[in-house]
Amino acid sequence: MFVDRVRIVARAGNGGPGACSFLREKNMPDGGPDGGNGGRGGSVVIVVDPHVNNLIKYRYAPHQFAKNGQNGGKKQMSGRSGADCIISVPPGTVVSRIPDEVIPVEPNEWGEGRKTHDDLASVPEDPAVLEPVADLVKPGDKFVLCNGGRGGRGNMNFKSSVNQAPRRYENGEEGERGQFQLELKSIADAGLVGYPNAGKSTLLSRLSNAHPKIAPYPFTTLEPMIGVIEYPDFSRVTVADIPGLIEGAHEGVGLGHEFLRHIERCRVLLFVIDMSGQEGRDPRDDYAQLRKEVSLYQKELGERPYLIIANKMDLPESAENLKKFKRRVPKRQIVPISADNDKGISELKVLFKIDLVA
Repeated sequence: MFVDRVRIVARAGNGGPGACSFLREKNMPDGGPDGGNGGRGGSVVIVVDPHVNNLIKYRYAPHQFAKNGQNGGKKQMSGRSGADCIISVPPGTVVSRIPDEVIPVEPNEWGEGRKTHDDLASVPEDPAVLEPVADLVKPGDKFVLCNGGRGGRGNMNFKSSVNQAPRRYENGEEGERGQFQLELKSIADAGLVGYPNAGKSTLLSRLSNAHPKIAPYPFTTLEPMIGVIEYPDFSRVTVADIPGLIEGAHEGVGLGHEFLRHIERCRVLLFVIDMSGQEGRDPRDDYAQLRKEVSLYQKELGERPYLIIANKMDLPESAENLKKFKRRVPKRQIVPISADNDKGISELKVLFKIDLVA
């Protein structure tokens, strides 16, 4: 199962308390203070791992807690620092904080209120309340989500000429905590956009070594797929295929609303049009509706450079429909192909290289 958006509860470790101790050894019955410092609590760290492709792990393990620091010891021994909690995410993950103000306060048995940080269901699904804190794109990028608490000082730190036997020590600081949302926005150079059954998955399989599910019925693609086009000069172009869009996709109709975010980072959009009209739709109306849905979802995305791919040119009605289509869209570059029998695929790869690699 592909999961591209999850909520987690993150909690860094608390610092260990310092020790209150005095040196007592043979021939040193009245040794000075020797209480060591507590260890620092572990932090919650997000790391971009290119070998991870979705966030399913954190749907079933939403509570990510780092270890606490250990107590300080005698003989000036410091406590061990707590282990960090590492969260591995795919490239393109956006991290947002859920503000404490929107987390409900739950009264305890004494009538005192507390934030229900550990209850993910307590916060409504409202993207407007989120506070973006990190956009992790490059493999190896790190972001400290919650800092661990500082360890407390032992009594050896408080000795002075006027206080040679201090009994003062510090408790460790609490680690940071909070609720966060992780959202994956795939990174690709170009994104395939089209109606269901327009041939996007077939086209991706011909352009690259990706193996998306291909079947003669709508909504075959249920999750984003990314293929890599490789050229003899070792240059590369990545292409993302998202589930088919239908009217109202920007409002959540069909599957488009959930996956349109995966083409937000694409430099070029590729509108794949079924030029045969075999689904009972006019290719010109398909194109106009796709442009409208993309623009309504995000205005900036609607202004992105794009290319029109006229697919299924091997079918009988395609040639006549292409002539009508060119009259409707006279100033746009249209690439006729037939993904099913590889017609025009080589020319399309050359265009990709000119537009995206050069």
